[in-house]
Amino acid sequence: MLSPAPSGAQLADCAAPPAPSVNWQRCQLNDRELPGIDLGQSNLREANLSASNLSGANLHKADARRARMTATVLAGTNLSGANLREADLTRAVLTKADLRNADLRRARLFSADLSGADLSGAQLDGADLLHADLSGTMWVDGKTRCAEGSSGQCRAPQQ
Repeated sequence: MLSPAPSGAQLADCAAPPAPSVNWQRCQLNDRELPGIDLGQSNLREANLSASNLSGANLHKADARRARMTATVLAGTNLSGANLREADLTRAVLTKADLRNADLRRARLFSADLSGADLSGAQLDGADLLHADLSGTMWVDGKTRCAEGSSGQCRAPQQ
């Protein structure tokens, strides 16, 4: 017996314009200029957005598990509540990004720029923060602001 074909709501549409709740699962979207777009609650699982510009975008509660965002500009982007589990954010620019309550477990943030970002309530278990710039970042406890020069780990400011 044949199983039913997936409904249209489950199929990714890589040609769809950027919009809230868009389904770009496994789409190749690298080298795109998408500043300020609204992708809130979108399905970006395993999508490739490497070397794209998503500065100031809204990715609130987006599902970006295992997404590839190497060298992507996400400065000032709203990633609050986003699922970025196992995402590759190597060398991504996340300056002043809102990552409150984001799931970053086992994400690769190697050499990423997180300066001034807000990681309050974020889950970082197993995340690779080697050489990540955490200067001025609000740490997961929501109380500690990382000292200037914090690299790979949040250092409390000197009193």
